[in-house]
Amino acid sequence: MNALRGAVPVPDDAEMSEALWTKLIGTVPSILWVAFAAAVYWSLRGTIIQRMVPRLTAVRALGVEIELAAELLDRAQSESQTVATATATDRRAALGRLEHAADVLQGGRILWIDDHPEGNASLVELFRTAGIEVDVSVSTEEATPLFRRNTYDIIISDIDRDGDQQAGIAMLRVLERYGIHTPVLIYAGNFDPERGVDRRIFGATTMPVELVHYVIDLMERARLGAL
Repeated sequence: MNALRGAVPVPDDAEMSEALWTKLIGTVPSILWVAFAAAVYWSLRGTIIQRMVPRLTAVRALGVEIELAAELLDRAQSESQTVATATATDRRAALGRLEHAADVLQGGRILWIDDHPEGNASLVELFRTAGIEVDVSVSTEEATPLFRRNTYDIIISDIDRDGDQQAGIAMLRVLERYGIHTPVLIYAGNFDPERGVDRRIFGATTMPVELVHYVIDLMERARLGAL
């Protein structure tokens, strides 16, 4: 009797089946949610990949190239004719904007006019690394068919060319003659802003880091349709 009184009751087959079905029914909502999530993913997979991959690729690419951008910016500073030097803070700010403006810069187009293009080689490579197409010309005469035939987001020019101290300014009048409204940046080692800035000039600088900021500013405006 004592042994029977202390024994654990054993459920019969009916009770076991009922308990099993109760557990199975309890898992149905979870299974349905998993199935629903899988169906949504596979139906939207193409759209997700199409929208996300280009941006991730651009960010990843610039992340890989940011060290090269820093090297090119330093090289451009050493090659520039200006006596002013950028601070470490200025350098970090320019590189930070390059990194965050990856989408804005991709597909941009610049026409750079300078009779000594070798002096701008590092900056040209920097902008191309950021995804901008850069056409180089050594004179207004050579550049004229380019800006008449093509659409550019920005024109960068020097001031003195082949002994003409007003060559860059004269080019602005050529742009007006042909109705070209592309914003112009002046990048020249001997530029003196105290002599005044022509109305057609968006910005002028002798420093590479400032030129980077100007280019990003103009590309942002172009993308917003503000130019």
